Amino acid sequence: MEKIGEIEIRVVGKSGNDELSPENYDIKHIAAILQNVEDLLYPNNKKDRPIITYDIKEGSVKHIFKTTIQTIIGFSAVLSQVQSNNSIDFLELKTARALENIQNLSRQKNYEFQIKTSLKEDYELVINPSTKFFRTENIWADAELYFYGILKDAGGKSKANIHLDTDDYGYLSIETGEEFLKQREENLLYKTFGVRVKGKQNIDTGEIDTKSLKLLELINYSPKFDSDYLNSLIQKAKKNWKEINPDEWLLNLRGNYEA
Repeated sequence: MEKIGEIEIRVVGKSGNDELSPENYDIKHIAAILQNVEDLLYPNNKKDRPIITYDIKEGSVKHIFKTTIQTIIGFSAVLSQVQSNNSIDFLELKTARALENIQNLSRQKNYEFQIKTSLKEDYELVINPSTKFFRTENIWADAELYFYGILKDAGGKSKANIHLDTDDYGYLSIETGEEFLKQREENLLYKTFGVRVKGKQNIDTGEIDTKSLKLLELINYSPKFDSDYLNSLIQKAKKNWKEINPDEWLLNLRGNYEA
């Protein structure tokens, strides 16, 4: 049986004049933590991740998460490094954004979040209104990017977007604007497209902020084999090599290389 460890996120603060407890802790704040924990623990390969279980306890409010001990060991190291560096810039984007979201909630509600694992007794990372766990803006630059995949969804109630299912980057949400979708008369769904987008890219790691993508161009993509085009390239190449003796060319190439 796989060994299990725990993560505790303790929330200290007030609800009105009363100290926080599970009885007065609003469900939307529970949801905010739940939405970020998966990115903290498993920023990649969510489809194959182990189970994460959840419980809430007294004192003030304790969120308890259980998952594999291997994950707990890795997360404990991340907490220690963040506390030591007082920075989240070195983290993967989704993990950094999750901690940034908790930092924002701390400032909005005047809460303190105390985070530790079952590997250590002391709290390894404390996030409160005076801490500054935000990404450094100057390491993210505007970039023009291309993606290819199957368009699975289009629309949106508050923000118009398309959803592209890609092999390399997973399921991408790309902002389009309502006018773009209104102008499209043909059915876009379940067809393969290329997209040209603008978004943020980390200048140090090359990592892409998939939450920042905005559509510039939708490209019809048909990766079929074109034998006529290939044959025309072959014939063109034959003409360019017509007057060249391959043995002499190789001999000269070797001589230049040895020299």
